[in-house]
Amino acid sequence: MKIDGKVKLLLVLIISIALISSMYLYKNNNKEYKELSYKTFLTYVEKDLVDEIELNDKAKIKGRLKDGQDFITDNPRTENFKEYLLLYNVEVLEGDRNLMIGQGISFTLLLAGIGVLAYLINKNNSKQAEKEMATMSKIDAEGSTSNRVTFDDVAGNEEAKDSLRELIDFIKEPDKYNKYGARLPRGVLLYGPPGTGKTLLAKALAGEANVPFYAVSGSDFIQVYAGLGASRVRELFKRAKEDGKSVIFIDEIDALGKKRKGSSASGGSEEGDRTLNALLTEMSGFKGNEGIIVIAATNRMDTLDEALLRPGRFDRQIEVSLPDVNARMAILKLHSKNKPISKKVDLKSIALETIYFSGAQLENLMNESAMLAAKEKAKHITMDHINKAYFTVLVGEEKKDRSSITLEDKKVTAYHEAGHALVAKKLCKLNRVTKVSIIPSTKGMGGFSLNIPPDRMHQTKKDIMNNIMIALGGRAAEEIILGTDNITTGASSDLQKATEMTLSMIGTYGMDEKIGLVNYNVILNSNLSTGTSLMERTKESLENLYIETKKILWDNRKYLDAIADKLMEKESLTEEEVNQILTN
Repeated sequence: MKIDGKVKLLLVLIISIALISSMYLYKNNNKEYKELSYKTFLTYVEKDLVDEIELNDKAKIKGRLKDGQDFITDNPRTENFKEYLLLYNVEVLEGDRNLMIGQGISFTLLLAGIGVLAYLINKNNSKQAEKEMATMSKIDAEGSTSNRVTFDDVAGNEEAKDSLRELIDFIKEPDKYNKYGARLPRGVLLYGPPGTGKTLLAKALAGEANVPFYAVSGSDFIQVYAGLGASRVRELFKRAKEDGKSVIFIDEIDALGKKRKGSSASGGSEEGDRTLNALLTEMSGFKGNEGIIVIAATNRMDTLDEALLRPGRFDRQIEVSLPDVNARMAILKLHSKNKPISKKVDLKSIALETIYFSGAQLENLMNESAMLAAKEKAKHITMDHINKAYFTVLVGEEKKDRSSITLEDKKVTAYHEAGHALVAKKLCKLNRVTKVSIIPSTKGMGGFSLNIPPDRMHQTKKDIMNNIMIALGGRAAEEIILGTDNITTGASSDLQKATEMTLSMIGTYGMDEKIGLVNYNVILNSNLSTGTSLMERTKESLENLYIETKKILWDNRKYLDAIADKLMEKESLTEEEVNQILTN
């Protein structure tokens, strides 16, 4: 906490007074007292010479004569002693007067100090909150029209680009649509996996329309102070309206626009609901055709409030999916433009091997390749650089120090990865096993088997079952070679994947005969009990698929041994080497 000048001054004042009171107590505690015998004391009382007495439970009591002399005498400790003193008009003090005065001063100072300090701190915090409210309510958004991104800078996503191109005309010439009574789209929701280019598409729309681009994140509106999130929403739209025509981009809108839980929810979500209501109001409050388009991006569309998705808010919902092979080829070409790529580099083969790569991962792949070439001071980026970068992106860099890896560890890893590769080759003829390795990586992997399926729009039930069995291949190989008691922890991530795929197949895609067409996500979201049927059926399905996996490996034991032996010898195998083993 920052302490201002007033608080510092108050602290100095309190310390000074405390020191003065301490000095006062010290001085009074060191007074010289005249010793009186009890008989003399009683004589002084009867002659009206005693002014006050301090009564206590000690052996000696203190007092003061009317001439100002302090004295000390014996304490009789009788029940009627106090009444006797009062009878002769002696002032009776209960306890040590100096101690009482000191304690009174200290307590008063403490209360006063705490009160004033609390007041000043509260006042200081209020000013700080007001200042923060004023500064934070102004979104730090870029309204400049320089350094424009256009659709030429966005490779792939052709369907999404076509949908967004229509909006350019809406923004540029809104009056044209007014004549026909057409209502312009208020908002566009881009949804899809991370790294697929949603932000880039929004920038490109603003660039093509040549209007300011205001980019914010949903988390920018989630604040501690009540009402601040709503004020930031209003400030953002106010700034956009001042420009007349603009594109507002809200990334990760699920942080702001989660489904409201209604009156039964706890008060913790009230601030979030208030902020969401402000956004809904602003989107509904546009005057006619102002040429303002709100674009939002999310990879969790299922969590968004229904009020956001209705017509008049986010009218259009555009999926931005992972690129297919042609889109990957275009993205790789785009990110190779300003790089010294060797003529021998085959971007088509790279595009074929990068299934399930997002645009961001492809950009990262080419960037890693360029960094590797720069480290070696090579003239060109070669396929060797790209291949090395490919495995670095997927599994991490190879570990340099392998001294702690024993021969037994290598054997376990070799059979584990051989199990994955062999099941993949025997089950899925169209899949490519492009590399198998037992070299540990910096991401904590002991090895890997790279299995690349063909490009497909949908997965069949058979595809999912095959993928589950491929994931189980490593554990199955360990059990066959090492025995049940010697299986290792190396299959933990494989079992996680296998369980997720089995749960999805049974509980999401309705592909199980016993469970039927029930989607368990709906049941869970409705707070209904699912019972144990899903758990039991998942366990049963995994066990059956595991038995099938072990049978495949038992039937092809010679190939399992051959792949593992070759891995022990070379540490990594290419696709050609794996295929050669399987043809012998």
